[in-house]
Amino acid sequence: MSCHEIEALRLGLMNVFGVGDDSDREHAKTELEGHLEGPIEGLVEAKSLTEIERHLDAALVDLEEEVARMDSDDPEYDYTRGRLLEVRNGERAVKRLRKQGEGVVDGLGEAHDLLHETFPIEDDE
Repeated sequence: MSCHEIEALRLGLMNVFGVGDDSDREHAKTELEGHLEGPIEGLVEAKSLTEIERHLDAALVDLEEEVARMDSDDPEYDYTRGRLLEVRNGERAVKRLRKQGEGVVDGLGEAHDLLHETFPIEDDE
């Protein structure tokens, strides 16, 4: 059993933030061999938070459908539900990242405006 969605999300975030080393990436890709299709592949290849959000949403839909099809006495049922919870946690974490990033961008815009107000530039026209 493996939580492909979480490992794929991790790889996508490594891409977006430019973090992680090649050995981490190769290890994760090895774990995902045979599963690099659909939302999992999209997450692995994502280059932006927007792409991550889109593919993560699709992965959640797939996982929710998988849980819905399972019989509650299936030995993998609890693990699969746990995966679903962790992927939802991942989704919330990505939303927090987006909100924090937007806050940084807004703050820089305010700082820029404040500098221009404090130190006006006179045009030599």
